[in-house]
Amino acid sequence: MSRTLERNIDALVDRTRRDTVEVGLQERLADGITRFAGSMLFVYLHLAVFGGWILINTGILPLIRPFDPSLVVLAMAASVEAIFLSTFVLISQNRMSAADDKRADLNLQISLLHEHETTRLIALVSELARQLNVQTEIDTEIDELKRDVRPEKVMDKIEREKKSKL
Repeated sequence: MSRTLERNIDALVDRTRRDTVEVGLQERLADGITRFAGSMLFVYLHLAVFGGWILINTGILPLIRPFDPSLVVLAMAASVEAIFLSTFVLISQNRMSAADDKRADLNLQISLLHEHETTRLIALVSELARQLNVQTEIDTEIDELKRDVRPEKVMDKIEREKKSKL
């Protein structure tokens, strides 16, 4: 593995570790609850609690006197739990979305830098070919390739095209 690749991997791991440490207690709690709610242990626990509740309160398991024969309390508890669980999931998704936005911004910046460097290389090679009087089949495209792409113009064009297709 190249040193550059190792350095990049180390930088990404360090950044992820730093971002994880910087997350507040509330976000860590929401992530922990979301992780637990997405586990099979959570499913088994609910199967046991809800199953036992139903068996006891419908009289199928007569060991304990029914305390919620209409199952209204169970329905209310499940509804409240669903409200809180969906809120925790949304909190975690919002944090993950913000991290995805950061990565997308980084990818865009790297792509723009790469495009700029490639444009400069094309201009350099084109100038060398001109000085050496070398003719190629793509000489007609070279002038266009030597120009930098303006991201704001590309984004404006994309927006215009989207609007025109609506």
